[in-house]
Amino acid sequence: MIGREDLQALRIPLIALIATLLAALIMIWYSGNVLESSERTRMQREGQLRDARSRILNAGEEKQMIGQYLAGYQSLAKAGFVGEEQRINWLDGLRLTNQQADLFGVDYDISSQKAYPYAADLNPGDIRLNQSMMKLRFRLLHEDDLMRFLNTLSRQGAGIYTVDQCSMKRLDIGTALRYQPNVTAECELAWITAKVAAQAQGEQKK
Repeated sequence: MIGREDLQALRIPLIALIATLLAALIMIWYSGNVLESSERTRMQREGQLRDARSRILNAGEEKQMIGQYLAGYQSLAKAGFVGEEQRINWLDGLRLTNQQADLFGVDYDISSQKAYPYAADLNPGDIRLNQSMMKLRFRLLHEDDLMRFLNTLSRQGAGIYTVDQCSMKRLDIGTALRYQPNVTAECELAWITAKVAAQAQGEQKK
């Protein structure tokens, strides 16, 4: 039978035992929190590692794509197709064409830039296509000079254009000069340029 003296003797060990149990419980609780926090950190680090690997992979693919299409892009930019329209180059191209094709001068009118009406049919994606219409009036020695004029203009590399329509009319000239214009021609050209849609929208907001 345990007496008062025995309880007095066991008091200190019991207190020590309870304190030890409390400390153990606290350590278990703390260790669980630390383990949970470590697990969250590990998952975050793994996610960051996956993202980094994905970016590296995408960067490699983008680099390969850039290398594949860079030369073509630079050629289009040099030709005046990519970016802002190069009206000065168009006029220089007309001037040189008139000289090289040995014409009798070219009159022109250029309209304001508008959206290219057939862009939806071409499905350009994020590329926005625009056009500026140019009306040309010039005189020719004979009808075959029209194709020579257009081919010479294309070789100037002044830009990308399409011919919407051309008409010719023979002049009634009574004089018999050896070198004189015998045909008048009128053409409508559409000078086409391209921009990334996001870039074009950003410029409109400025």
